[in-house]
Amino acid sequence: MSTDELTRVEYAGPSAGSARFTRREALALGLCMCCLPARGSASECFSLKDVGNGLFIREAPHEEATRENNGGIANIGFIIGRDGVLVIDPGGSLADGQWLRSQIRKCTDKPIRYVVMSHVHPDHCFGAAAFAEEQPEFIGHHALSRALDARGSFYHERLVDILGSRSVGAIVYPTREIEDVAEVDLGDRIVRITAHDTAHTDCDLSMFDTSTGTLFPADLLFVGRVPSLDGSLPGWLNEAKRLDGIGASRAVPGHGPAMVDFRPAMAKQVRYLTVLRDETRKAIAQGLGIEKASRVVAAGEGEGWALFEDYNGRNVIQAYKELEWE
Repeated sequence: MSTDELTRVEYAGPSAGSARFTRREALALGLCMCCLPARGSASECFSLKDVGNGLFIREAPHEEATRENNGGIANIGFIIGRDGVLVIDPGGSLADGQWLRSQIRKCTDKPIRYVVMSHVHPDHCFGAAAFAEEQPEFIGHHALSRALDARGSFYHERLVDILGSRSVGAIVYPTREIEDVAEVDLGDRIVRITAHDTAHTDCDLSMFDTSTGTLFPADLLFVGRVPSLDGSLPGWLNEAKRLDGIGASRAVPGHGPAMVDFRPAMAKQVRYLTVLRDETRKAIAQGLGIEKASRVVAAGEGEGWALFEDYNGRNVIQAYKELEWE
């Protein structure tokens, strides 16, 4: 069986049924279009950053996924411990995951014991098939399998349309699901993994490397690229407070620089999300329709956010659908 096939294999769960949607139909059905392939932009050359203490991060460009970048538009990386390696999101396609695996093997021959898939969006989890022969634990949120059942086929077909089937690979399901908080031991360092309530998506994980005090919030933190809302706006603001309570001084965001000071970076995101919430509530109270609201709500918040024009309107629509029922 090729890794292109969307059928059950030892490391993959059952796929959702085959379905094809236009972008408009997908939005109407509530399928997030963020981080999916779009034709057009050329990517920067990938490079791996050694940020110290056995931690390596690929800092991705602020792009949509294209054939040129193989869907490699999210920050991904790995931690090397005494006894093995933990992968921090396996990348956006089979080809992207293969690139990451090759980088790991340039650094160490230790076994890859854990592959953490932080949430359902393909730029973070669709590279997992590249690690199958390592037989790691594939770690995901307890709601990730359900999310892959609902969206996996759609995401897969969109990726195949742009990248080609040889670059995409199989959908991989978690072999270990996190219900609340769990720890993995790399021998000389503990990584704490937290399952969050609905926020950016309904299946977000974060990680905290206790030995270095580094937080890996994945797409619970965007830096430079405008956040994309696919879950709950009040929930995301609540989970931002929860992350702040960890007390991390530095973080690896899902998009942005390889390493940032956590609190100022999160403060900028919280400002945008707060304005989005407050102005959406105001638009609803004033009887503004959802289409007009998508053009005016938070429209003045674009400074410092890449892809703002592409995503702010969609964020407003997602927020409006949730907040109008408060």
